[in-house]
Amino acid sequence: MATVDLRGLVKRFGSFTAIEALDLAIADGEFLVLLGPSGCGKTTTMRIVAGLEEPTAGDIFIGGRRVNEVHPRDRDLAMVFQNYALYPHMTVGQNIGYPLKVRGLRGAEREAQVRAAAAKVELEALLHRRPAELSGGQRQRVALARAIVRRPQLFLMDEPLSNLDAKLRTGMRAELKHLQRELGITTIYVTHDQVEAMTLADRIVILNNARIQHCGAPAEIYARPANAFVAGFIGSPPMNLIAGRIEGGRFRHPAGGLPLAAAPGAVLLGIRPEHVGVVDAGAGDLVAEVFSAELLGDVTLLNLRAGPSMVIAKVPPEGMRPMGMRLGLRLPRERLHLFDAATGARREDARPKDARPEDARPKDAP
Repeated sequence: MATVDLRGLVKRFGSFTAIEALDLAIADGEFLVLLGPSGCGKTTTMRIVAGLEEPTAGDIFIGGRRVNEVHPRDRDLAMVFQNYALYPHMTVGQNIGYPLKVRGLRGAEREAQVRAAAAKVELEALLHRRPAELSGGQRQRVALARAIVRRPQLFLMDEPLSNLDAKLRTGMRAELKHLQRELGITTIYVTHDQVEAMTLADRIVILNNARIQHCGAPAEIYARPANAFVAGFIGSPPMNLIAGRIEGGRFRHPAGGLPLAAAPGAVLLGIRPEHVGVVDAGAGDLVAEVFSAELLGDVTLLNLRAGPSMVIAKVPPEGMRPMGMRLGLRLPRERLHLFDAATGARREDARPKDARPEDARPKDAP
């Protein structure tokens, strides 16, 4: 297995900067997800680790060895792509065993390793079929088995599940996470799907505008996003960001306000949809009108217009409300996040105006 260290990584394509001053240390056996919108630099970072792109500046270390000038085939890594990249004229077994054939492994030993890799992804019964005879999920399993059979020190996965339908993606996520834990191989996984990132990763690196915005465990990023971009990117639906001002110890907004002790100025008040309370009009912190409602089975999403702001509330399925109905929105003080309106940076100076210092402690603290 291997650690991966990226130090001062920069990649420019002419005047366009894809990666700027990226520093990242990945632990041995870690499942790290690079997450962000299109063009943020996540795939470029992976390609540099693989040796398919040369960095403009910076160093890449795999297992403690600097590999900047090392050919991709000599970096001891395996890649799994979005499009499977299977050979259509070969059987499943031949596709899985191709890396071993290239290494010169023959006969019974190669067959045994192919069967062992196929067993890990439940393909033993399909070894004699060709890719055209397989479903999308089965093809992705073949691609995974082909990577496994190499026994690399590092897996690189570039949106491997994005071609699958929603049900298959859910099943494959569970299989992939279990498999990576079983093998213990360091894995870098690229996706734009934050649900994939949250469910798979030991740590998530969120990229935007060529830079790391936040790096941490999924629960940490969800609970304390570093800035407004991360807050609005993580979560399904994402965090509500309500533009207003802090004046005279209050958050002030055209649809209402609430006491909040913080430095004055323009802010974005953040709150997760599941933490927004829906009450009778006039009983909440903000007054809102139902714009639309979406029943998802286990929950209902209420899209609410509060003055110039749109707010989403996640309520029980029986919480459906008719369009146009006026409601109050209660924003629990202990669930609020505050971000600078100009920079998007997280602010740590906010507390309910009547809060005592001990109110900031975790509820299970002594």
